[in-house]
Amino acid sequence: MSETGGQEQAAGRAALEGVVVVLWQTQDYVNIAGTIRAMKNFGLARLRLIQPESWDPWRIEGIAHGTHDLVERTEIHDSLESALGDCSYVIGMTARSRRAKRAVTRPREIAPELLVRARQSVAGEGGPVALLYGREDHGLSNEALDMCHRTCIIPTSEHSSLNLAQAVLVMAYEMWMQAEGADQAFRAPRRGDAPPADVAALERLFDDTERALWAVDFFKARQTETVMRTLRELVRRADPDMREAGFLRAIFIEVVKYVRRIGGLPPEGEPRDFRSAPPPGAPE
Repeated sequence: MSETGGQEQAAGRAALEGVVVVLWQTQDYVNIAGTIRAMKNFGLARLRLIQPESWDPWRIEGIAHGTHDLVERTEIHDSLESALGDCSYVIGMTARSRRAKRAVTRPREIAPELLVRARQSVAGEGGPVALLYGREDHGLSNEALDMCHRTCIIPTSEHSSLNLAQAVLVMAYEMWMQAEGADQAFRAPRRGDAPPADVAALERLFDDTERALWAVDFFKARQTETVMRTLRELVRRADPDMREAGFLRAIFIEVVKYVRRIGGLPPEGEPRDFRSAPPPGAPE
């Protein structure tokens, strides 16, 4: 990753500090734990609870392991006004369409704008962006949505009943992808430093592969050249490195050794010579 790309990722992650997740009248601490787990996975760190039915940090951390920092930072509020008062932009998350004409969006559509606003918040140019979720059984009331700048609906099939933590995870994921996830490099393999297999290594592999196939009498009436040509193409499409080519070769060498040990081949000589020879008593 370039230095510029790394700086952009760091800036995107820092911008997520300008986002607060707000849960209104949550009824089950298990859903709070699920929300905190989703937030931790996708870089969100600020949670506000409004009149939660149950708040048990010890049990929540027992469900969402490794989230002590988020749990300790969670704020408890007694009203929507208290939880949202300092927010410059509020997104009301709902699964139900309403009669009132509201500005409606989708998570993927709104995430870039939210990240820009969150970045402004971190820079001291406004309050945080709030993602507001309602209680598990009824969601957000119209009165709660009246306090929101936009309404966001997660597209689903005809069954639109998402678990609270699932709904938080979807929005958190879209925010994370905008902030950092889209450019996040895949973890390098443990042994990713082996050079590509050269022609000599591949030819050794093919030689020992052919010996092993003769040892187990695979060819029979098959055309040896045709079979080996197919195997060559398969191996080249796989594009093995030197370590992988050596690993495959070791397997086929051991096949020949095993067949010799159990008496399927004489101790010395090429398997091809024995398998292709006519059976005893056959006319030459």
